Amino acid sequence: MKIGLISDTHSFLDPKVESYFKECDEIWHAGDIGEPSVLKELKKQKPVRAVFGNIDSLELQHQLPEDDWFMCEGLQIWMTHIGGAPPNYNPRIKKVLKEKVPDIFICGHSHILRIKRDPAYNNMLYINPGAAGNHGFHAIKTILRFEIKKASISNMEAIELGKRGAL
Repeated sequence: MKIGLISDTHSFLDPKVESYFKECDEIWHAGDIGEPSVLKELKKQKPVRAVFGNIDSLELQHQLPEDDWFMCEGLQIWMTHIGGAPPNYNPRIKKVLKEKVPDIFICGHSHILRIKRDPAYNNMLYINPGAAGNHGFHAIKTILRFEIKKASISNMEAIELGKRGAL
């Protein structure tokens, strides 16, 4: 399963995303989509899994979950928008992790691309794809692409789309 992971588009979908996700089986969006048209455009390209973020409208909040727990190729995935980062998860995330630890935890919100194993939680893989939109303090727009096969993640690629505000 080839995955394209994006977050924090804030109503802007860089046209380069389509070419980078062309070979992907699914696109996962970790929140702060912005305008519903961004989600509609992604759905034209590939099947999409998405969670709502803190800037998303009530329309998107009614369409999407805050948390998405699902299995992919034998791995338990948890995707949400606001999560914090190892070891400083936000209180809501810490509470859930005491009860249930996924193999992969995906969040957005910080606009900081980060991929890290967390030994405090069964070596859970923490993934934040950074921000792909033009709104925020990040200097470079980023997305991720990777593969999950037979309970293993591989071919992780961090892709720079260019400077924030540039096409």
